[in-house]
Amino acid sequence: MSTSERIAVVSGVRTPFARARTAFQKMTPSNLAGVVLRETVSRSGIDPKLIDEVYMGIVSAPAEGSNIAREGLFDSGLPPSIPSTTINFYCGSSMEATSAVASKISSGQINIGLAGGVESISSVRALFSLKATDYFQDLAKAKTMGQRLGLLSQFKASYLAPNAPGITEPTLGLSMGQSADLMSRKFNVGRKEQDEFALASHVNASKAWDQGFYQTHVCKVATPDGKVIERDTDVRSDSSIEKLSKLRPVFYKDGTITAGNASPLTDGASCVLLMKESRAKELGMKPLGFIRSYATAAVDIQNEPLLIAPAYAFPVALKRAGLTFDQIDLFEIHEAFAGQVLSTIRKLELDGVGKVPAEKLNLKGGSISIGHPFGATGGRMILQTLHGLKAANKQTGLISVCTAGGMGCVMILEAN
Repeated sequence: MSTSERIAVVSGVRTPFARARTAFQKMTPSNLAGVVLRETVSRSGIDPKLIDEVYMGIVSAPAEGSNIAREGLFDSGLPPSIPSTTINFYCGSSMEATSAVASKISSGQINIGLAGGVESISSVRALFSLKATDYFQDLAKAKTMGQRLGLLSQFKASYLAPNAPGITEPTLGLSMGQSADLMSRKFNVGRKEQDEFALASHVNASKAWDQGFYQTHVCKVATPDGKVIERDTDVRSDSSIEKLSKLRPVFYKDGTITAGNASPLTDGASCVLLMKESRAKELGMKPLGFIRSYATAAVDIQNEPLLIAPAYAFPVALKRAGLTFDQIDLFEIHEAFAGQVLSTIRKLELDGVGKVPAEKLNLKGGSISIGHPFGATGGRMILQTLHGLKAANKQTGLISVCTAGGMGCVMILEAN
């Protein structure tokens, strides 16, 4: 962030994260986004009329209302006069949304903004083939009975077969899990090591919930069926190495990635309120912390592992922050897969960037246990890092997120 004045994260919340097609199945992405936008503003006490813009990230935007930032704003009850923009940077979407708002504030284009992200895997719909789409469009446009009958005679039952939603890299033709499995092999990350990492994620998240850590920034959500969701639904306090070791590999028969050492498909949303430090003082608001730097990176996925890009963003973010690796007090690395995190750590060591100490890494759990709503994870990690620094009385935290498309992003935060 190239500014002489720090950009403050003043307030923020996230919803509990819930496994897809469970607790939030009947809530749309705009419903979930509306909850965190409304709650962030409410908790901050700011006059909503002072908010200049909203940026939200999402990966699987709904066909209707694809500008989810705008639809979420309408659901939130905040002033409809606030311009709203939606970003898709895959799993780093809410990090990129936060950077975009921070940059606008830094450059003087706006004074105050909301940034975050949302994902509702429960709302993702099956798609029909292009041939089927063309056929039904032609049928809808037919003007005469003869044209309709002619088209009906050409109908094929295969047109009704939908393409089920999936998480596949279009360029490589491999799923995220397949790519992560291959990445683990490249960096010699074994099954036992991955299962131990996954167990630590559940143990740390469960302990954090029991100690009241997440209650500081996770808001309750009332669902359409009358339930109130208060906690992340996938954290397993009873997880064990014995249970994890019995799970079969998902992507390759001889692979190491299982349902237990990978992040689950998840619904959820997150949001933060941003402004300059001086503006926060004017409004009598105490920031949670500040954005010190941000960096993105990308790799040639034909020649390098799909999820390795954050390793290249680390040194850039550190240089921009004016910090060395050992000055980072807390590391939050997105756990798309245990093998991916451990491979990134190996890459950082091999490249001489630095060694991530286990006692500084994901101390309150990560995406494997908490869940991974693609567009919302970055916002979750920003809040988790700032509250984690406060709880530990530490100063600097680094967040790393890998994304589809061979990209990644790293943000460095500092406590107030």
